[in-house]
Amino acid sequence: MSAESTPPPGIPEEHPGTPGPERARTRGGGGGRRRRPRTPRQRALRAAAWSAAGVVALGGAGLGYLYTRLDGNIASIDIDHMLGSARPANTDDGSQDVLVLGSDSRSGGSNKRLGGGAGEAGARADTAMLVHVHKGRTSASVVSIPRDTLVDRPSCVDRSGQRKPAEKDVMFNSAYSIGGAACTVKTVEAMSGVRVDHFVEVDFTGFRRMVDALGGVEVTTRERISDPESRLRLDAGTHRLSGTQALGLVRTRHGVGDGSDLGRIQLQQAFLKALAEQVKEVGVLSHPKRLYDLADTATRSVTTDEDLGSVTALASFAGGLKDIGPSKLTMTTLPVDYDPDAPNRVLLDEDKAALVWSALRHDKAIPAKAKGSATGHADEVVGSPSRSAASRAAS
Repeated sequence: MSAESTPPPGIPEEHPGTPGPERARTRGGGGGRRRRPRTPRQRALRAAAWSAAGVVALGGAGLGYLYTRLDGNIASIDIDHMLGSARPANTDDGSQDVLVLGSDSRSGGSNKRLGGGAGEAGARADTAMLVHVHKGRTSASVVSIPRDTLVDRPSCVDRSGQRKPAEKDVMFNSAYSIGGAACTVKTVEAMSGVRVDHFVEVDFTGFRRMVDALGGVEVTTRERISDPESRLRLDAGTHRLSGTQALGLVRTRHGVGDGSDLGRIQLQQAFLKALAEQVKEVGVLSHPKRLYDLADTATRSVTTDEDLGSVTALASFAGGLKDIGPSKLTMTTLPVDYDPDAPNRVLLDEDKAALVWSALRHDKAIPAKAKGSATGHADEVVGSPSRSAASRAAS
Protein backbone atom coordinates (compact mmCIF):
# COMPACT_ATOMS: atom_id res chain seq x y z
CA MET A 1 0.00 0.00 0.00
CA SER A 2 1.32 3.45 -0.88
CA ALA A 3 2.14 5.99 1.79
CA GLU A 4 -0.78 8.11 0.60
CA SER A 5 -3.33 5.32 1.25
CA THR A 6 -1.93 3.94 4.50
CA PRO A 7 -4.25 4.81 7.35
CA PRO A 8 -2.79 6.52 10.40
CA PRO A 9 -1.81 4.33 13.37
CA GLY A 10 -4.85 3.13 15.32
CA ILE A 11 -7.28 3.71 12.44
CA PRO A 12 -8.67 0.40 11.07
CA GLU A 13 -8.17 -0.05 7.36
CA GLU A 14 -11.40 -0.15 5.40
CA HIS A 15 -12.00 -2.14 2.25
CA PRO A 16 -14.88 -1.61 -0.15
CA GLY A 17 -17.82 -3.84 0.76
CA THR A 18 -16.45 -4.81 4.16
CA PRO A 19 -18.46 -3.43 7.06
CA GLY A 20 -16.28 -1.70 9.59
CA PRO A 21 -17.10 -1.36 13.29
CA GLU A 22 -19.06 1.85 12.70
CA ARG A 23 -21.28 0.37 10.00
CA ALA A 24 -21.99 -2.89 11.88
CA ARG A 25 -23.31 -1.06 14.95
CA THR A 26 -27.08 -0.32 15.32
CA ARG A 27 -28.84 2.50 17.08
CA GLY A 28 -30.68 1.90 20.40
CA GLY A 29 -29.13 -1.48 21.11
CA GLY A 30 -30.18 -4.20 18.67
CA GLY A 31 -33.60 -2.90 17.72
CA GLY A 32 -32.71 0.32 15.91
CA ARG A 33 -32.61 0.93 12.22
CA ARG A 34 -29.38 -0.13 10.54
CA ARG A 35 -27.42 2.69 8.88
CA ARG A 36 -27.56 2.90 5.16
CA PRO A 37 -24.34 1.57 3.61
CA ARG A 38 -21.98 4.33 2.48
CA THR A 39 -21.49 4.87 -1.21
CA PRO A 40 -17.98 4.51 -2.68
CA ARG A 41 -17.78 8.32 -2.82
CA GLN A 42 -18.65 8.64 0.87
CA ARG A 43 -16.07 5.99 1.78
CA ALA A 44 -13.46 7.85 -0.25
CA LEU A 45 -14.26 11.14 1.48
CA ARG A 46 -14.07 9.50 4.90
CA ALA A 47 -10.74 7.88 4.09
CA ALA A 48 -9.46 11.23 2.86
CA ALA A 49 -10.58 12.89 6.09
CA TRP A 50 -8.81 10.29 8.23
CA SER A 51 -5.70 10.56 6.07
CA ALA A 52 -5.71 14.33 6.43
CA ALA A 53 -6.09 14.01 10.20
CA GLY A 54 -3.22 11.55 10.29
CA VAL A 55 -1.00 13.79 8.21
CA VAL A 56 -1.73 16.74 10.48
CA ALA A 57 -1.02 14.70 13.60
CA LEU A 58 2.15 13.15 12.26
CA GLY A 59 3.23 16.43 10.66
CA GLY A 60 2.77 18.25 13.96
CA ALA A 61 4.84 15.64 15.75
CA GLY A 62 7.48 15.92 13.02
CA LEU A 63 7.61 19.70 13.30
CA GLY A 64 7.98 19.37 17.04
CA TYR A 65 10.90 17.00 16.54
CA LEU A 66 12.52 19.30 13.97
CA TYR A 67 12.01 22.32 16.21
CA THR A 68 13.64 20.53 19.14
CA ARG A 69 16.55 19.40 17.00
CA LEU A 70 17.16 22.80 15.42
CA ASP A 71 16.70 24.58 18.74
CA GLY A 72 19.36 22.33 20.25
CA ASN A 73 21.80 23.26 17.50
CA ILE A 74 22.13 26.90 18.51
CA ALA A 75 24.91 27.97 20.85
CA SER A 76 24.18 31.17 22.75
CA ILE A 77 25.99 33.29 25.31
CA ASP A 78 24.48 35.49 28.00
CA ILE A 79 26.66 38.58 27.66
CA ASP A 80 24.43 41.08 29.45
CA HIS A 81 26.06 40.63 32.85
CA MET A 82 29.51 40.91 31.22
CA LEU A 83 28.62 44.23 29.61
CA GLY A 84 27.30 45.86 32.77
CA SER A 85 24.92 48.79 32.90
CA ALA A 86 27.18 51.52 31.45
CA ARG A 87 25.94 51.11 27.89
CA PRO A 88 24.50 53.46 25.25
CA ALA A 89 20.77 54.07 25.55
CA ASN A 90 18.40 51.97 23.50
CA THR A 91 16.87 54.34 20.92
CA ASP A 92 13.72 52.20 20.58
CA ASP A 93 12.98 53.74 17.16
CA GLY A 94 12.29 50.51 15.30
CA SER A 95 15.85 50.06 14.04
CA GLN A 96 18.24 47.32 15.18
CA ASP A 97 22.01 46.97 15.34
CA VAL A 98 23.62 43.55 15.02
CA LEU A 99 27.34 42.89 15.33
CA VAL A 100 28.41 40.09 12.97
CA LEU A 101 31.73 38.46 13.84
CA GLY A 102 33.80 36.04 11.81
CA SER A 103 36.13 34.22 14.18
CA ASP A 104 39.54 33.01 13.02
CA SER A 105 39.68 30.41 15.77
CA ARG A 106 41.75 27.34 14.88
CA SER A 107 40.13 25.32 17.65
CA GLY A 108 38.94 21.95 16.44
CA GLY A 109 40.52 19.97 13.62
CA SER A 110 38.20 21.33 10.92
CA ASN A 111 38.84 24.99 11.79
CA LYS A 112 42.59 24.42 11.92
CA ARG A 113 42.65 22.71 8.51
CA LEU A 114 40.57 25.49 6.95
CA GLY A 115 42.47 28.32 8.62
CA GLY A 116 45.93 27.04 7.98
CA GLY A 117 48.96 28.56 9.63
CA ALA A 118 50.16 27.88 13.14
CA GLY A 119 47.52 27.23 15.76
CA GLU A 120 47.24 30.43 17.74
CA ALA A 121 46.27 30.40 21.37
CA GLY A 122 42.79 31.84 21.49
CA ALA A 123 41.13 33.53 18.53
CA ARG A 124 40.57 36.89 16.93
CA ALA A 125 37.71 38.61 15.14
CA ASP A 126 38.80 38.05 11.56
CA THR A 127 35.73 39.97 10.38
CA ALA A 128 33.58 42.51 12.22
CA MET A 129 30.55 44.15 10.65
CA LEU A 130 27.99 46.30 12.44
CA VAL A 131 24.71 45.77 10.57
CA HIS A 132 22.18 48.56 11.11
CA VAL A 133 18.70 47.47 10.06
CA HIS A 134 16.72 50.62 9.40
CA LYS A 135 13.21 51.22 10.70
CA GLY A 136 10.70 49.32 8.58
CA ARG A 137 13.31 46.64 7.83
CA THR A 138 13.47 47.35 4.11
CA SER A 139 17.10 48.51 4.03
CA ALA A 140 20.32 48.08 5.98
CA SER A 141 23.66 49.82 6.38
CA VAL A 142 26.70 47.61 6.96
CA VAL A 143 29.81 49.12 8.56
CA SER A 144 32.96 47.01 8.37
CA ILE A 145 35.45 47.66 11.16
CA PRO A 146 39.05 46.98 10.10
CA ARG A 147 40.64 44.50 12.46
CA ASP A 148 43.93 46.43 12.39
CA THR A 149 42.37 49.70 13.57
CA LEU A 150 44.06 51.17 16.64
CA VAL A 151 41.39 51.89 19.24
CA ASP A 152 40.98 52.54 22.95
CA ARG A 153 39.60 49.34 24.40
CA PRO A 154 37.43 49.67 27.53
CA SER A 155 37.80 47.49 30.59
CA CYS A 156 36.55 43.98 29.81
CA VAL A 157 35.94 40.65 31.48
CA ASP A 158 38.21 38.01 29.95
CA ARG A 159 37.26 34.43 29.11
CA SER A 160 38.13 33.22 32.60
CA GLY A 161 35.93 35.86 34.25
CA GLN A 162 38.80 38.14 35.30
CA ARG A 163 38.49 41.86 34.63
CA LYS A 164 41.11 43.33 32.33
CA PRO A 165 41.96 47.04 32.58
CA ALA A 166 41.27 49.39 29.70
CA GLU A 167 44.04 49.93 27.14
CA LYS A 168 44.82 52.68 24.65
CA ASP A 169 45.97 52.32 21.06
CA VAL A 170 45.51 48.58 20.72
CA MET A 171 44.29 46.66 17.67
CA PHE A 172 40.54 46.39 17.47
CA ASN A 173 40.54 42.60 17.15
CA SER A 174 42.49 42.24 20.40
CA ALA A 175 39.16 42.79 22.18
CA TYR A 176 37.94 39.45 20.86
CA SER A 177 41.19 37.73 21.86
CA ILE A 178 40.72 38.93 25.43
CA GLY A 179 37.00 38.61 26.03
CA GLY A 180 35.33 37.15 22.96
CA ALA A 181 32.04 38.57 21.70
CA ALA A 182 31.20 40.41 24.92
CA CYS A 183 34.40 42.46 24.92
CA THR A 184 34.05 43.15 21.19
CA VAL A 185 30.48 44.39 21.69
CA LYS A 186 31.64 46.61 24.55
CA THR A 187 34.47 48.01 22.43
CA VAL A 188 32.13 48.78 19.51
CA GLU A 189 29.68 50.50 21.85
CA ALA A 190 32.47 52.58 23.38
CA MET A 191 33.72 53.61 19.92
CA SER A 192 30.36 54.41 18.44
CA GLY A 193 27.83 55.29 21.10
CA VAL A 194 25.54 52.80 19.30
CA ARG A 195 23.68 50.23 21.40
CA VAL A 196 24.35 46.75 19.98
CA ASP A 197 21.09 44.78 20.16
CA HIS A 198 22.45 41.38 19.10
CA PHE A 199 25.57 39.60 17.97
CA VAL A 200 26.04 36.67 15.62
CA GLU A 201 29.34 34.83 15.37
CA VAL A 202 30.45 32.35 12.70
CA ASP A 203 33.72 30.41 12.57
CA PHE A 204 35.58 28.97 9.55
CA THR A 205 33.72 25.66 9.50
CA GLY A 206 30.30 27.24 9.95
CA PHE A 207 30.89 29.69 7.11
CA ARG A 208 31.98 26.92 4.75
CA ARG A 209 28.96 24.76 5.64
CA MET A 210 26.46 27.55 5.01
CA VAL A 211 27.89 28.38 1.57
CA ASP A 212 27.86 24.69 0.61
CA ALA A 213 24.28 24.31 1.85
CA LEU A 214 23.29 27.10 -0.55
CA GLY A 215 24.86 25.21 -3.42
CA GLY A 216 27.76 27.64 -3.66
CA VAL A 217 27.80 31.35 -4.46
CA GLU A 218 28.45 32.76 -7.91
CA VAL A 219 30.87 35.68 -8.29
CA THR A 220 32.79 37.30 -11.11
CA THR A 221 36.47 38.15 -10.65
CA ARG A 222 37.88 40.83 -12.91
CA GLU A 223 41.47 39.79 -12.39
CA ARG A 224 43.38 36.70 -11.38
CA ILE A 225 43.59 36.09 -7.62
CA SER A 226 46.41 34.00 -6.20
CA ASP A 227 47.03 34.01 -2.46
CA PRO A 228 48.88 31.06 -0.92
CA GLU A 229 48.06 32.36 2.57
CA SER A 230 44.33 31.86 2.06
CA ARG A 231 44.89 28.98 -0.39
CA LEU A 232 42.84 30.68 -3.09
CA ARG A 233 43.58 30.66 -6.80
CA LEU A 234 40.99 31.99 -9.23
CA ASP A 235 41.38 33.09 -12.83
CA ALA A 236 39.48 36.15 -14.05
CA GLY A 237 35.91 35.19 -14.91
CA THR A 238 32.71 33.86 -13.37
CA HIS A 239 32.94 31.15 -10.73
CA ARG A 240 30.55 29.27 -8.48
CA LEU A 241 32.53 29.18 -5.26
CA SER A 242 32.36 26.23 -2.91
CA GLY A 243 32.37 26.88 0.82
CA THR A 244 36.14 26.38 1.01
CA GLN A 245 36.77 28.73 -1.93
CA ALA A 246 34.40 31.35 -0.49
CA LEU A 247 36.25 31.20 2.81
CA GLY A 248 39.52 31.72 0.93
CA LEU A 249 38.04 34.73 -0.86
CA VAL A 250 36.82 36.55 2.26
CA ARG A 251 40.18 35.90 3.97
CA THR A 252 42.38 36.96 1.02
CA ARG A 253 44.46 40.06 1.54
CA HIS A 254 47.87 39.48 -0.08
CA GLY A 255 46.54 38.61 -3.54
CA VAL A 256 44.48 41.75 -4.20
CA GLY A 257 44.63 45.53 -3.97
CA ASP A 258 47.30 46.94 -1.74
CA GLY A 259 47.61 43.74 0.28
CA SER A 260 46.04 45.25 3.37
CA ASP A 261 43.11 44.25 5.53
CA LEU A 262 41.14 47.04 3.84
CA GLY A 263 41.33 45.24 0.51
CA ARG A 264 40.09 42.08 2.21
CA ILE A 265 37.13 44.03 3.62
CA GLN A 266 36.19 45.14 0.10
CA LEU A 267 36.19 41.50 -1.02
CA GLN A 268 34.02 40.59 1.96
CA GLN A 269 31.52 43.31 1.12
CA ALA A 270 31.36 42.22 -2.53
CA PHE A 271 30.87 38.61 -1.47
CA LEU A 272 28.12 39.56 0.98
CA LYS A 273 26.14 41.19 -1.83
CA ALA A 274 26.62 38.14 -4.05
CA LEU A 275 25.50 35.95 -1.14
CA ALA A 276 22.35 38.05 -0.68
CA GLU A 277 21.53 37.60 -4.37
CA GLN A 278 22.11 33.85 -4.10
CA VAL A 279 19.77 33.54 -1.12
CA LYS A 280 17.02 35.30 -3.06
CA GLU A 281 17.48 33.04 -6.10
CA VAL A 282 17.59 29.71 -4.26
CA GLY A 283 13.83 29.62 -3.63
CA VAL A 284 14.14 27.62 -0.41
CA LEU A 285 10.48 28.08 0.55
CA SER A 286 9.42 25.95 -2.41
CA HIS A 287 11.98 23.25 -1.55
CA PRO A 288 11.26 21.90 1.97
CA LYS A 289 14.35 19.68 2.09
CA ARG A 290 16.65 22.51 1.06
CA LEU A 291 14.94 24.78 3.58
CA TYR A 292 15.53 22.24 6.35
CA ASP A 293 19.13 21.59 5.28
CA LEU A 294 19.83 25.32 5.32
CA ALA A 295 18.13 25.76 8.69
CA ASP A 296 20.03 22.81 10.15
CA THR A 297 23.34 24.08 8.81
CA ALA A 298 22.74 27.69 9.86
CA THR A 299 21.70 26.82 13.40
CA ARG A 300 24.76 24.58 13.81
CA SER A 301 27.05 27.28 12.46
CA VAL A 302 26.32 30.30 14.63
CA THR A 303 26.77 31.50 18.18
CA THR A 304 24.42 34.27 19.27
CA ASP A 305 23.42 36.32 22.26
CA GLU A 306 20.79 34.70 24.47
CA ASP A 307 17.92 36.75 23.04
CA LEU A 308 18.54 35.23 19.60
CA GLY A 309 19.39 31.79 20.97
CA SER A 310 16.27 29.92 19.86
CA VAL A 311 14.80 28.84 16.55
CA THR A 312 11.75 31.03 17.14
CA ALA A 313 13.78 34.16 17.87
CA LEU A 314 16.29 33.56 15.08
CA ALA A 315 13.57 32.78 12.52
CA SER A 316 11.56 35.82 13.57
CA PHE A 317 14.59 38.07 13.22
CA ALA A 318 15.61 36.56 9.85
CA GLY A 319 12.04 36.79 8.59
CA GLY A 320 12.05 40.50 9.29
CA LEU A 321 14.98 40.91 6.86
CA LYS A 322 13.32 39.20 3.89
CA ASP A 323 12.64 42.48 2.08
CA ILE A 324 16.27 43.63 2.19
CA GLY A 325 17.76 42.71 -1.17
CA PRO A 326 21.28 43.43 -2.44
CA SER A 327 20.23 46.85 -3.77
CA LYS A 328 19.06 47.82 -0.28
CA LEU A 329 22.40 46.98 1.38
CA THR A 330 24.73 49.95 1.79
CA MET A 331 28.31 48.87 2.45
CA THR A 332 30.72 51.19 4.27
CA THR A 333 34.15 50.72 5.76
CA LEU A 334 34.75 52.68 8.95
CA PRO A 335 36.80 55.72 7.80
CA VAL A 336 40.48 55.18 8.54
CA ASP A 337 43.89 56.43 7.44
CA TYR A 338 47.11 54.46 7.12
CA ASP A 339 49.33 54.72 10.19
CA PRO A 340 52.59 56.36 9.02
CA ASP A 341 54.48 54.70 11.87
CA ALA A 342 53.14 51.17 11.34
CA PRO A 343 52.30 49.99 7.81
CA ASN A 344 50.09 47.16 9.09
CA ARG A 345 47.94 49.43 11.26
CA VAL A 346 45.26 52.02 10.48
CA LEU A 347 44.05 55.02 12.46
CA LEU A 348 40.47 56.21 12.83
CA ASP A 349 39.53 59.34 10.93
CA GLU A 350 37.68 60.69 13.95
CA ASP A 351 35.65 63.38 12.17
CA LYS A 352 34.38 61.09 9.40
CA ALA A 353 33.84 58.18 11.79
CA ALA A 354 31.63 60.50 13.85
CA LEU A 355 29.43 61.00 10.76
CA VAL A 356 28.99 57.22 10.44
CA TRP A 357 28.10 56.67 14.07
CA SER A 358 25.75 59.65 14.14
CA ALA A 359 23.89 58.32 11.10
CA LEU A 360 23.36 54.95 12.79
CA ARG A 361 22.28 56.47 16.09
CA HIS A 362 19.66 58.57 14.30
CA ASP A 363 18.63 55.86 11.81
CA LYS A 364 19.83 57.90 8.84
CA ALA A 365 21.69 56.98 5.68
CA ILE A 366 25.47 57.16 6.00
CA PRO A 367 26.68 60.26 4.10
CA ALA A 368 28.87 59.71 1.06
CA LYS A 369 31.56 62.01 2.44
CA ALA A 370 32.15 59.65 5.37
CA LYS A 371 34.98 57.85 3.59
CA GLY A 372 38.55 57.53 4.78
CA SER A 373 41.64 58.09 2.67
CA ALA A 374 42.71 54.45 3.07
CA THR A 375 40.61 52.17 0.85
CA GLY A 376 42.50 48.98 0.01
CA HIS A 377 42.08 49.39 -3.78
CA ALA A 378 40.18 46.12 -4.22
CA ASP A 379 36.64 47.41 -4.62
CA GLU A 380 36.38 46.44 -8.31
CA VAL A 381 38.04 43.03 -8.08
CA VAL A 382 34.94 40.96 -7.28
CA GLY A 383 31.28 41.44 -8.13
CA SER A 384 28.16 39.37 -8.65
CA PRO A 385 27.70 38.13 -12.25
CA SER A 386 24.63 40.34 -12.78
CA ARG A 387 26.45 43.44 -11.54
CA SER A 388 29.47 42.67 -13.70
CA ALA A 389 27.27 42.16 -16.78
CA ALA A 390 25.50 45.45 -16.15
CA SER A 391 28.82 47.24 -15.74
CA ARG A 392 30.12 45.78 -19.02
CA ALA A 393 26.96 46.85 -20.83
CA ALA A 394 27.24 50.38 -19.48
CA SER A 395 30.90 50.76 -20.45
